Amino acid sequence: MEFQPRPDICHNAGSPEYSISVYAPGGKLGNRLTKIYTRTGDTGTTGLGDGTRVSKTSLRVTAYGTTDELNSVIGMVIATGTPENIASLLTEIQHHLFDLGGELCIPGHVAIKEEHVTWLEHMLDTLNDELPALKDFILPGGSPAAATCHLARTVCRRAERCVIALGEEESLPPESVTYLNRLSDLLFVVSRVLARTDGGSEVLWQSNRPPLS
Repeated sequence: MEFQPRPDICHNAGSPEYSISVYAPGGKLGNRLTKIYTRTGDTGTTGLGDGTRVSKTSLRVTAYGTTDELNSVIGMVIATGTPENIASLLTEIQHHLFDLGGELCIPGHVAIKEEHVTWLEHMLDTLNDELPALKDFILPGGSPAAATCHLARTVCRRAERCVIALGEEESLPPESVTYLNRLSDLLFVVSRVLARTDGGSEVLWQSNRPPLS
């Protein structure tokens, strides 16, 4: 199952300041990237994909801003040098997160659907089947790529909490939260895979450590 970036949605989730397009009825986009700075956000507000201006501290901006942060950290994982199959997987997820950012910046818009969640679960199960069973807790680390992927996992959890908070105030598609929940699980499994790449190993938490002297 493959997914391609949706060209018919607002893709201004990368930054509330540097929006490249706005959503219009009928799925048409209006380009607005004429220069990098606009001064429209100098008073502490930003524009949503439907044209509404809201505070930069609003739950909706926090939700899609944290999703953008997650996307950036996943880009860092790829940039550390990952196996081709992992890089391809994470790049596809980056497209999904860009779509999710568009969904979050346009009230009422839906981009993430059940098939995206099913795809994540399939990828998670496939990777996890090749790993040994967990018998201990794992410390973030093992390699630069694995440690960065653990960072992505924790940012994903925070993004999930932000979307949940928004959903408690406004109506959201349920798949948004479900997707982020499954993604954090997948990032944990990917971290384990990356820690074992090129003969590496995971860092296990030791519950029976000697007392500090």
